[in-house]
Amino acid sequence: LKALDDAELAGLVAPFAEKQGVAPAALDERLPRICALFKDRCETLVDLARWVRVFYLDRVERNAEDYARHVTPEAGPLLDAFATAMATVEWNKEAIAAAIKQLLKEQGAKMPQLAMPVRVLTVGQAHTPSVDAVIALFPREQVLKRLAVARAAR
Repeated sequence: LKALDDAELAGLVAPFAEKQGVAPAALDERLPRICALFKDRCETLVDLARWVRVFYLDRVERNAEDYARHVTPEAGPLLDAFATAMATVEWNKEAIAAAIKQLLKEQGAKMPQLAMPVRVLTVGQAHTPSVDAVIALFPREQVLKRLAVARAAR
């Protein structure tokens, strides 16, 4: 998969994403960028399709162990501040990265304290490529909705 062009890979993974429940009409211009970000982590098109579906389905299947470990009451204030920042930041990887850096500085927090719970809430597990790159591939409203799950659980 790593050697394939991102657009070509998007065409190949689309039928597998459809088998994972993604409507063909939902697959949009983000698909090649999603493939580019995740192809190094995948051995097969089925593996890649599992990542792709996270970006297109409304419901995220969260790893329960990761959720319990990272989405804690202690993470709540940092997640709230992150959600507030994401509500108004320019929606691209660079601006999101800058907002994260600023937030960590203001909150006196380390990247894993924020990145791990954000990943769990947005993609369902704690380990992904760069959190700013992942977040930028979602529509803002979808990120805010997924972050709100933690607030509602408190």
